[in-house]
Amino acid sequence: MPTLSWLTRDEDLKTAGRAPYRLLTEDPSLGYGDPDTGNMLIQGDNLEALKALLPFYAGRVKCIYIDPPYNTRSAFEHYDDNLEHSRWLAMMWPRLELLRELLSEDGSIWVSIDDNEGHYLKVIMDEVFGRANFVANVVWQKSYTANQTAKHLSDTHDHLLVYGRAADRLSMGSLSRTEDQKASFKNPDGDPRGPWKAENLSAGKFYSDGQFEIEGPNGDRFLPPTNRYWRCNRATYDRWLADGRITFGLKGTGRPMLKKYLEEMEDALTATTWWPHQEVGSNKVASTNLKALFPGMEVFGTPKPEQLLERVASLATNPGDLVLDSFLGSGTTAAVAQKMGRRYIGIEVGDHAVTHCAPRLQKVIDGEQGGISKSVGWTGGGGFRFYRLGEAVFGDDGALTSGIAFSTLAAHVWFAEIGHAPDRAPDGPLLGVREGRAVALLYNGVLGDKRPAGGNVLTRSTLAIIREALNRAAPGFDGRLTVYGERSALSPATLAAERIDFKQTPYDVKARR
Repeated sequence: MPTLSWLTRDEDLKTAGRAPYRLLTEDPSLGYGDPDTGNMLIQGDNLEALKALLPFYAGRVKCIYIDPPYNTRSAFEHYDDNLEHSRWLAMMWPRLELLRELLSEDGSIWVSIDDNEGHYLKVIMDEVFGRANFVANVVWQKSYTANQTAKHLSDTHDHLLVYGRAADRLSMGSLSRTEDQKASFKNPDGDPRGPWKAENLSAGKFYSDGQFEIEGPNGDRFLPPTNRYWRCNRATYDRWLADGRITFGLKGTGRPMLKKYLEEMEDALTATTWWPHQEVGSNKVASTNLKALFPGMEVFGTPKPEQLLERVASLATNPGDLVLDSFLGSGTTAAVAQKMGRRYIGIEVGDHAVTHCAPRLQKVIDGEQGGISKSVGWTGGGGFRFYRLGEAVFGDDGALTSGIAFSTLAAHVWFAEIGHAPDRAPDGPLLGVREGRAVALLYNGVLGDKRPAGGNVLTRSTLAIIREALNRAAPGFDGRLTVYGERSALSPATLAAERIDFKQTPYDVKARR
């Protein structure tokens, strides 16, 4: 597969691995509503924030939407959108790598971009996610008026590049028929089956039985147009005619058409890759909504409308699924997720995580009625926690940060061994069992002994406690057991006989790099 080369590529491909694992420090004063919903707003560099999330959420995010800087060579108040091309690629690559690891096997990522970097982005996403996992290039009509000062052609669209973590496992939702679409069905002849729409009776695909003559009500005779065929054979046509499903127009002088009745059509529609502003809003609609939310405040120049994110969430998620946006901007993704009953994690580096995102979500939780609120029946509720990036989990010498919680280190250990976030927080030294392997951690007095080294050493007594938990979790388990601890008091022969792989904390915790 072709790859994209740029000046610092070799170093940039190592950036995600070099980023430190950081703790997330909660600021309760900026959280709002119910703190137990699982929703998170994180202020900080999104590369380090994504790395911090990895041990806890790898493989658990159903939908990722990001709206990264477009590199348009223009200045924005809230972003430096004037990155040189190689720097832009260097910024995107490691973030895409981490986002891929966070995505669930049946999940999808949607990236907004314009023509300045869109085609380069497609190439590096092919490499990061796999070209076979490319789903679609959605074209969104972001503006409905032409820019009369454009040098050549007025740019009125953006792209949404869509990839699956594993496209063959991706299940895409459908759209409901809108009221405008329903209104296009009419019933001018008083048909008892209700409103209908005339569809072409001919088709371009060859059909040997689709070549016959049709006689109209006034004696006119019709054959299929050149190089086309009737979509049915004579017997089916006669049945449709007898059932009143063929129309020749209200005056009976037109070509034969097939009636398609609204009541017989499924409400679920397959989405297309063309999203006009009438259906999903425009930049102008989004700006108007933001100005209503924050009167007198400066708002983003090209925000995304809530209707656009509503469609993404409708196609890519179900209620309760986890949505992630690591370029949260003005907070639209989180606001839409809240209104649609999805869980969310939003990451924003700038001060507007505090000045815009948090206040906007507070308004949503209080029941604000802008954007999609009325269409989805939103009346308020829910909540979120606010976090900032804290200390690194591991120091440069490999030592653990003083006072790190057992649950935090347990997530790193499990991720290092299994490559996936844990399904639940452990309530003891046994972290879990997966695919014939068990993992345990002796750390920080997890066995109730609060002395500095209490319970952190693998002995026959601590092993007995682990085995007892293992028998409860997986009766008859006979696979290998990996135990992390401060040291082992068991002999090599005993470890071999018990099929135990002992690893010293913290030096054998590979997740730190």
